[in-house]
Amino acid sequence: MTQVSEDNGPLVVVDGEIDLAVAPSLRERLETLLAAGHSTLYLDLLDATFLDSTALGVLVTVREQCQRAGGALHLIVTEPRILKVLEITGLATAFPLHGSRPDLAGTDQGDETTRHE
Repeated sequence: MTQVSEDNGPLVVVDGEIDLAVAPSLRERLETLLAAGHSTLYLDLLDATFLDSTALGVLVTVREQCQRAGGALHLIVTEPRILKVLEITGLATAFPLHGSRPDLAGTDQGDETTRHE
Protein backbone atom coordinates (compact mmCIF):
# COMPACT_ATOMS: atom_id res chain seq x y z
CA MET A 1 0.00 0.00 0.00
CA THR A 2 1.39 3.36 -1.00
CA GLN A 3 0.20 6.91 -0.73
CA VAL A 4 0.72 9.67 -3.25
CA SER A 5 -0.75 13.11 -3.61
CA GLU A 6 -2.83 14.00 -6.62
CA ASP A 7 -4.03 17.49 -7.47
CA ASN A 8 -7.45 16.55 -6.10
CA GLY A 9 -6.25 15.15 -2.77
CA PRO A 10 -4.50 12.20 -1.17
CA LEU A 11 -4.52 8.99 -3.17
CA VAL A 12 -3.88 5.60 -1.55
CA VAL A 13 -2.84 2.78 -3.89
CA VAL A 14 -3.64 -0.80 -2.87
CA ASP A 15 -2.79 -3.89 -4.87
CA GLY A 16 -3.46 -7.58 -4.57
CA GLU A 17 -6.06 -8.99 -2.22
CA ILE A 18 -7.75 -6.58 0.16
CA ASP A 19 -8.86 -8.89 2.92
CA LEU A 20 -8.80 -9.43 6.68
CA ALA A 21 -5.00 -9.17 6.67
CA VAL A 22 -4.89 -5.85 4.79
CA ALA A 23 -8.12 -4.14 5.90
CA PRO A 24 -6.90 -2.86 9.31
CA SER A 25 -3.85 -1.11 7.83
CA LEU A 26 -6.00 0.33 5.03
CA ARG A 27 -8.47 1.70 7.57
CA GLU A 28 -5.65 3.18 9.65
CA ARG A 29 -4.10 4.87 6.60
CA LEU A 30 -7.40 6.37 5.44
CA GLU A 31 -8.44 7.50 8.92
CA THR A 32 -5.03 9.12 9.42
CA LEU A 33 -5.64 11.19 6.28
CA LEU A 34 -9.07 12.18 7.57
CA ALA A 35 -7.59 13.16 10.93
CA ALA A 36 -5.06 15.32 9.07
CA GLY A 37 -7.95 17.36 7.69
CA HIS A 38 -8.59 15.76 4.30
CA SER A 39 -12.31 15.29 3.68
CA THR A 40 -12.01 13.77 0.21
CA LEU A 41 -9.87 10.69 -0.35
CA TYR A 42 -9.03 8.63 -3.42
CA LEU A 43 -8.43 4.89 -3.31
CA ASP A 44 -6.69 3.37 -6.34
CA LEU A 45 -7.80 -0.25 -6.65
CA LEU A 46 -6.62 -0.72 -10.25
CA ASP A 47 -4.18 -3.45 -9.21
CA ALA A 48 -6.44 -4.95 -6.56
CA THR A 49 -7.71 -8.43 -7.32
CA PHE A 50 -10.09 -9.19 -4.44
CA LEU A 51 -12.18 -7.37 -1.85
CA ASP A 52 -13.63 -9.29 1.11
CA SER A 53 -16.40 -8.28 3.50
CA THR A 54 -13.94 -6.90 6.07
CA ALA A 55 -12.42 -4.58 3.48
CA LEU A 56 -15.87 -3.63 2.24
CA GLY A 57 -16.77 -2.65 5.80
CA VAL A 58 -13.68 -0.42 5.95
CA LEU A 59 -14.71 1.32 2.73
CA VAL A 60 -18.24 1.93 4.00
CA THR A 61 -17.00 3.26 7.35
CA VAL A 62 -14.46 5.60 5.76
CA ARG A 63 -17.06 6.72 3.19
CA GLU A 64 -19.34 7.76 6.04
CA GLN A 65 -16.50 9.60 7.79
CA CYS A 66 -15.66 11.45 4.58
CA GLN A 67 -19.29 12.44 4.11
CA ARG A 68 -19.56 13.73 7.68
CA ALA A 69 -16.50 15.88 6.95
CA GLY A 70 -18.13 17.24 3.78
CA GLY A 71 -16.18 15.11 1.32
CA ALA A 72 -16.27 11.73 -0.38
CA LEU A 73 -14.31 8.51 -0.80
CA HIS A 74 -13.59 8.00 -4.50
CA LEU A 75 -12.72 4.54 -5.81
CA ILE A 76 -10.62 3.97 -8.91
CA VAL A 77 -11.50 0.44 -9.95
CA THR A 78 -11.89 -1.66 -13.07
CA GLU A 79 -11.58 -5.21 -11.68
CA PRO A 80 -14.84 -6.97 -12.62
CA ARG A 81 -14.93 -9.03 -9.41
CA ILE A 82 -14.65 -5.94 -7.22
CA LEU A 83 -17.22 -4.06 -9.29
CA LYS A 84 -19.55 -7.05 -8.98
CA VAL A 85 -19.20 -7.05 -5.18
CA LEU A 86 -20.06 -3.33 -5.15
CA GLU A 87 -23.07 -3.95 -7.40
CA ILE A 88 -24.38 -6.96 -5.46
CA THR A 89 -24.14 -5.09 -2.16
CA GLY A 90 -25.83 -2.01 -3.60
CA LEU A 91 -22.72 0.10 -3.05
CA ALA A 92 -21.85 0.78 -6.69
CA THR A 93 -23.87 3.98 -6.49
CA ALA A 94 -22.67 4.89 -2.98
CA PHE A 95 -19.12 5.68 -4.09
CA PRO A 96 -17.90 7.92 -6.90
CA LEU A 97 -16.32 5.31 -9.22
CA HIS A 98 -13.58 6.06 -11.73
CA GLY A 99 -11.93 3.84 -14.33
CA SER A 100 -8.53 5.54 -14.24
CA ARG A 101 -6.57 8.26 -12.49
CA PRO A 102 -7.05 10.75 -15.38
CA ASP A 103 -10.82 10.38 -14.79
CA LEU A 104 -10.25 12.22 -11.50
CA ALA A 105 -9.49 15.52 -13.21
CA GLY A 106 -11.82 18.15 -11.88
CA THR A 107 -13.30 16.09 -9.02
CA ASP A 108 -13.54 17.78 -5.65
CA GLN A 109 -11.00 20.47 -6.35
CA GLY A 110 -9.99 22.47 -3.34
CA ASP A 111 -9.17 19.67 -0.90
CA GLU A 112 -5.73 20.61 0.34
CA THR A 113 -3.05 18.02 -0.25
CA THR A 114 0.13 17.15 1.54
CA ARG A 115 3.03 16.12 -0.64
CA HIS A 116 4.78 12.93 0.42
CA GLU A 117 8.08 12.37 -1.35
